[in-house]
Amino acid sequence: MATPSRRAFLAGSAVLASALVVPLHRALSSVPAGQLAANGYLAVLPDGAVSLALPKTEMGQGILTALTMLVAEELGLAPSAIKVSIPPADRARFAPIDTTTGGSTSIRELWKPLRQAAANARAALVDAAARQWKVMPDGLTLADGAVVNPASGKRLGFAALVADAAAHVPTDATPTPRSAWKVIGKDTRRLDSADKVRGTAQFGIDVKVPGMKIATLAQSPVFGGKLASHNAAAAKAVPGVADVIALDDCLFVTADSLWTAKKGLEAAAPTWNEGANAGLDQAQVVAALDAAVAKPGVTAKAEGDLAQARAGAAKTVEALYHQPFLAHATMEPGNCTAHVTPQGVQVWTGTQVPSDCRAAAARTAGVAEDKVQVHNFLMGGGFGRRLETDMVERTVSLAAKVPYPVKLVWTREEDIQHDMVRPAYADRISASLDQAGKVTAWEHRIAGSAVMARFLGEKFNGVDDDAVDGAIAPLYPAKARLVTFKQVESAMPTGWWRGVGGLRNTFVIESFADELALAAGQDPLAWRLAQITDPRARAVLQKAAAEAGWGKALPKGEGLGLAVLHIWDTCLAAVAHVKVDAQKQILVPQVTVAVDCGPAINPLGVKAQIEGGVTFALSAALYGGVTLEKGRIAQSNYNDVRPLRMNEAPRVITHVMPTDSAPGGMGEPPAAVIAPAVANALFAATGKRVRQVPLQAGFEAA
Repeated sequence: MATPSRRAFLAGSAVLASALVVPLHRALSSVPAGQLAANGYLAVLPDGAVSLALPKTEMGQGILTALTMLVAEELGLAPSAIKVSIPPADRARFAPIDTTTGGSTSIRELWKPLRQAAANARAALVDAAARQWKVMPDGLTLADGAVVNPASGKRLGFAALVADAAAHVPTDATPTPRSAWKVIGKDTRRLDSADKVRGTAQFGIDVKVPGMKIATLAQSPVFGGKLASHNAAAAKAVPGVADVIALDDCLFVTADSLWTAKKGLEAAAPTWNEGANAGLDQAQVVAALDAAVAKPGVTAKAEGDLAQARAGAAKTVEALYHQPFLAHATMEPGNCTAHVTPQGVQVWTGTQVPSDCRAAAARTAGVAEDKVQVHNFLMGGGFGRRLETDMVERTVSLAAKVPYPVKLVWTREEDIQHDMVRPAYADRISASLDQAGKVTAWEHRIAGSAVMARFLGEKFNGVDDDAVDGAIAPLYPAKARLVTFKQVESAMPTGWWRGVGGLRNTFVIESFADELALAAGQDPLAWRLAQITDPRARAVLQKAAAEAGWGKALPKGEGLGLAVLHIWDTCLAAVAHVKVDAQKQILVPQVTVAVDCGPAINPLGVKAQIEGGVTFALSAALYGGVTLEKGRIAQSNYNDVRPLRMNEAPRVITHVMPTDSAPGGMGEPPAAVIAPAVANALFAATGKRVRQVPLQAGFEAA
């Protein structure tokens, strides 16, 4: 896998003029004919090599391997035989395929078009061989870069067929049926692992450009504050410092090395006018959220007569849940490299939104978008943080003021304290039950920042679709349902975080499901199975519970808790085993997961996503959260944005249950079930119900 230079990319484009090129959008029947000239492609090159330009970005989730497997299946190749690249950002090249990587969409979006494009290439090669041999194409197969005639034993390599095949590319070839799969569904080691182990994989922070300087920055610690003063002369007196650049809310220092830039920034000693937000603290945020859910907000979902459904109920249960601001705290800190010249803008970075970054760079530099090249790289963690363009904007604003390329690196403290954090939320949820414990009425009030409002502007209708994702159609039927959302903003800038609304709503709904089971006097598993009609959800729930030994006797201070979801076209259930020690420390020795994500393209990759998702989410569930103090984020590094330690990581037992359903996403589902499963297990172990994240702090306060 490689990210080509602009020169290499243009040279490669010239080679493609004589190659078999299959635009991905030919697989999309809804694309107008006039758009078929765009050149997002799978290609068989003149030398017979197969290349794939990915419209999505690899950030550890394994799509580089999984998507390559789809092509390999159709072309009779080992996935490792395909040359994969992440091309420079170009929205038009892949349109209408979205080049954004997030929301567990990569496999779901590309399953059909990528298989179709590869099937079209296969058919073109087979037909070309049939013409040369003067035989019918039926019965010809592909293997190891050649078309094979089993009847005669003849082989023709792709290189001998490309010229003819390129002139006769069909648009409707039939992809390989499931019964004939040789690659899809087989455990496959990641194609990018070797480079990462050797240290040759290129991340954004690895970029080196001739003549480049390294920079770091200080931003106002209080959101909305402005730069008051700094000592540029003192900074420039540090050997190796090149320039000191001041903006109204930020100070940059460029130098020969990051360490020198940091020393220069310390010498500059910036001071700040903190502004109106200096008095803001976390208690005010929570109070505003609680006030917002005291009454219904803007309707996101309404069905049935809520008052009537409540009137005949045997019992009504109500609860208030809180979730904190969450930092992303990616292992690779914020960074971007840019060079602004009269000819245009060059940007090198690892991003989930390359096309948006291109537009942001153009806007910041005041140039046309076609004057900007964004070269995308691997990311040392995304989790939604790199769905933002602020790092590109900051870097281009700096690069426009200096005569050399510059790599801007955020310190860990700057990265965490100026994150676009996951919003804090309050949820007031209530449900009425009949005599049998069935839900008759369900009301869910949600309050928090509306991330979507920032992008929709005047089109925002008062309901953040991400914030209510997973809440408007839960697994539990009700005669009447009302789901509302109330936008509550603070000075804290907010953004997407792995799992978005589905994660936060699963915590609330699956924790509350256990409360309803208790109110009904039923076992949590039995109560769920009595409510849930979704066969896929029932199957994973029963599998996870059975494999975890649900119902077995456990020692005092231990318990099992479960959670289930059907979101992102995936059904997943988890059972957490919790122990509480004498110091009230929550320990999670094991998590058992069952998943139905449709056809598991790479089961090994699915398991890796689950293991990573469980660990990532457990960090947030037990210890996560950043808080506002005096208008600023109080936490600053991994000492107080605490990740799970290696000795705390649970054993994760995964059961992949492939079905004929369409492929589902795997980036978010494993993370979404962990907090409620652990909270429910904690109640089973101790009898204490914790309705807030982080669970460890909530449990200690209970």
